[in-house]
Amino acid sequence: MKDIGKVDEYLSGKGIKPSYQRIKVFDYLLNNKTHPTVDKIHQELVGEIPTLSKTTVYNTLKLFHEKGIVLIINIEDNETRFDADISNHGHFKCKKCGEIYDFNLSENNLNLPDLKTYSIDEQHIYLKGICPKCKESVSSIESTESSK
Repeated sequence: MKDIGKVDEYLSGKGIKPSYQRIKVFDYLLNNKTHPTVDKIHQELVGEIPTLSKTTVYNTLKLFHEKGIVLIINIEDNETRFDADISNHGHFKCKKCGEIYDFNLSENNLNLPDLKTYSIDEQHIYLKGICPKCKESVSSIESTESSK
């Protein structure tokens, strides 16, 4: 859905008036799967849209969430991020580099029999640890130091 016309149609189909700012914010989320914050989105788009305010970005993302086309990710108490991938998936945050990665998730691999009697509307799985890139860089530093 990288074509701006298709973003326009998609937003209209979800009952969202496709203003230029809304189209650009959603297009940014689709093309930057980094789970950005309001500040990051604003910072990236203000050069192209000088009149864009952080409040507009925030209100746009809030509307997108209300319409079900964006997920809000709150892994840390002081950090809210956004994701245009609304499929059922989990998030892993690296405690070293701060990157957030998606991982596949299905009810089959959760196997939580205690929850079978509940009616679940939403699920959010957040994991924290060290990502493979950071783990590899730590391992290579340790092996270099041990060979001295």
